[in-house]
Amino acid sequence: MPKINIGDIAPDFTLKDHHSKEFTLSELKGKKVLLSFHPLAWTKVCAEQMKSLEVNKELFDELNTVAVGFSVDTVPCKHAWAKDLKVWNTALLCDFWPHGEVAQKFGMFREEQGFTERANIIIHEKGIVIFIKVYDIPTLPDIQEIIEFLKSS
Repeated sequence: MPKINIGDIAPDFTLKDHHSKEFTLSELKGKKVLLSFHPLAWTKVCAEQMKSLEVNKELFDELNTVAVGFSVDTVPCKHAWAKDLKVWNTALLCDFWPHGEVAQKFGMFREEQGFTERANIIIHEKGIVIFIKVYDIPTLPDIQEIIEFLKSS
């Protein structure tokens, strides 16, 4: 399984979000992209992680950053979950089929469990990975750490 490193060019991908809208990484050149990997929808820590992206949407916009949630859940599952969480403006990407294919390209797929790591990856405006942090599954990522990194990069 490939492992992405800081300084690598991020692999391009196209996935559907929770509205069935296509999201293509390479179409965001000129903006930073935060890929916020979470194991599965409908879990408490994952919910808090995705809500933190939504709450900070305006700040991400000011920082020229597109923040997206990322998991192996299906589009209908993510759509229902986003509605329940009141996540309206943050794309929640669905890497369901081929199962975890994009997560595997980033080295974030847990083969034995069938879901992704909990992690944040930030991609520079030119498509280069500039930040990677993998968290213990039960740990909520510190959104302030991400914001401070974005402000300084």
